[in-house]
Amino acid sequence: MDLTTTYLGLDLAHPIVPSASPLSETVDGIRQLEDNGAPAVIMHSLFEEQIAQESHSLDHYLNYFTEAFAEAQTYFPEVDTYHVGPGEYLDKIRQAKDAVDIPIIGSLNGITTGGWVDYARKIEEAGADALELNVYFIPTDPTMTGGEVEQMYVEVVREVKAHLTIPLAVKIGPYFSAMANMAYRLAYAGADGLVLFNRFYQPDFDLQNLEVVPHLVLSTPFEMRLPLRWVAMLYGRVETDFAITSGVQTHEDVLKGLMAGAKVMMTASELLRNGMHRLQEMLHATRLWMEEHEYDSVRQMQGSMSQQHVTDPAAFERANYMKVLQSWRPDTAGEMMHLRR
Repeated sequence: MDLTTTYLGLDLAHPIVPSASPLSETVDGIRQLEDNGAPAVIMHSLFEEQIAQESHSLDHYLNYFTEAFAEAQTYFPEVDTYHVGPGEYLDKIRQAKDAVDIPIIGSLNGITTGGWVDYARKIEEAGADALELNVYFIPTDPTMTGGEVEQMYVEVVREVKAHLTIPLAVKIGPYFSAMANMAYRLAYAGADGLVLFNRFYQPDFDLQNLEVVPHLVLSTPFEMRLPLRWVAMLYGRVETDFAITSGVQTHEDVLKGLMAGAKVMMTASELLRNGMHRLQEMLHATRLWMEEHEYDSVRQMQGSMSQQHVTDPAAFERANYMKVLQSWRPDTAGEMMHLRR
């Protein structure tokens, strides 16, 4: 059985890929992911704020005490501390490329071009096989229009792509007024792949200390329905590779995503929750299902349940919307209460 797939021009042994997470923060973790069957690894993210902090720190130390006496030179940090964050990230890519045989995909998280272009090039020079650009932006300025936000995304992708020779994937959220058009514009700007979707992490309030605190909640299978729907609608209409992330926890999730049109299915929460061995288990169950249903290859099922051949996708969505509303039964009330909790 042929489980291979291609993603961003990379030939992968199968379509279940560990997404960016703490599991890929160390070379040893990346090696363990390969040992557990990962066909590629998305590195943990290098954040725009880390690049900015490094730049500001360097500027501070280069100018601090410049008018003082010669002994003040001892206030300067050692040169190797200038690049503690981003520099270590680049070293990790080099080490990972030496340690494993699978593709290594770097990850940058931010919204402005700035240091991104420079570090995108450095990630490529460090040996990364591709780059995932995680564009995470919350427009809180009430005077900023939706069109301005969208243009910002497009310009970032175009600028970064112009300075790379390796493939570029763009990870975005679903909060656009015209998601299909946005996907088209990003692909036209140079995105070789679209990863749907990054998660909108929401903080909590600590009433005891009156502080805003981070509150990480791992994804649930229900969250996969949104990217599943959009990939099914965009497949064949936007010329780019699609990856589904968030909520991918079982072989059934993998199969659904592939049939919608995804080239790869990315998972992190399931591996964090239950261990890296889940990769092998999900792959084995996927293979068994395909054998039982007489599929010869992953490519055979990719896009088989998409809306590519539907003449009026808007009407299709309206029909589906009505069916969902009419599908409620009294015996589903308990399930709905469970989902609310």
